[in-house]
Amino acid sequence: MRYALFLGCTIPARSRHYEMSALEVAKALSIELIYLENFSCCGFPLKSYSAEIAGSVAGRNLSIAEKERLNIVTLCSACNSMLNEERMRILHEKGYLEAINQRLGKLNQKIERPPEVIHFAKLLARGELLESLKQRVKRYLGGLPIAIHYGCHYLKPSSAFEDPEDPEDPSSLHTILTSIGARPLIYKGQKDCCGGAVLAFDEETASELAKAKLLNVKEAGAKAMVVICPFCSVMYDDGQKSIEKKYELQLGIPVLFLPQLIGLALGLDPKSLGLNLNTVKTKQLLEELLGS
Repeated sequence: MRYALFLGCTIPARSRHYEMSALEVAKALSIELIYLENFSCCGFPLKSYSAEIAGSVAGRNLSIAEKERLNIVTLCSACNSMLNEERMRILHEKGYLEAINQRLGKLNQKIERPPEVIHFAKLLARGELLESLKQRVKRYLGGLPIAIHYGCHYLKPSSAFEDPEDPEDPSSLHTILTSIGARPLIYKGQKDCCGGAVLAFDEETASELAKAKLLNVKEAGAKAMVVICPFCSVMYDDGQKSIEKKYELQLGIPVLFLPQLIGLALGLDPKSLGLNLNTVKTKQLLEELLGS
């Protein structure tokens, strides 16, 4: 099982532990993730400026993977949404393939049929891989109470995906975490945005949104929070200490990327999963899970 790994921009700059843990989990499940040198930004940050330019950037990435005859796995939810939106336009919008190929032609690139684009979490939730994951669990998590944060772009817009989840009642992350022995919690505001979308121009609102979610997670009794998008981690993990200081709070909520928690259940070394790189220390959580 081979896929082109699309990292996007934020992960190499701020979330290497997401990449590290995804590679380790993929290896354990016999998934080969391949780096393609010419991948670039997905185009998402350009959407508000020019949909045409953003689409061209996304289309260029699709053409690179198609040339290598590889489908794409993403880790960033915004990248996943952007690439899938472009793919759906190419497949279903009359005249769009010709238009995008005219633009890509200036780069000596073209698209015939765009490859599949799937988020790593969605891939793991598929039947065959989910069964493989269950069979490889070495450290059952014993009902560990976890707060799941799906975020926005993993689920929306529904029109971007061939197999959309109901954004009002998502289930894929619940299915994965239950299969490795965690206990997903129901908590207030669990479908709310992390605030990252407005951080650049309204830091106060972004901070308020992140604070509200973290307080709800703590109130629900979660031992950790699980995210699947690097910018959600920026808000909840990287930004947690500043939120504590600003609002005079004590939170101390470890924020793990999904493959970090999966990797622990698979018996992988915490350092190989980048758990030493998380901003909020995971020592207490690891002691509880590893018994040392």
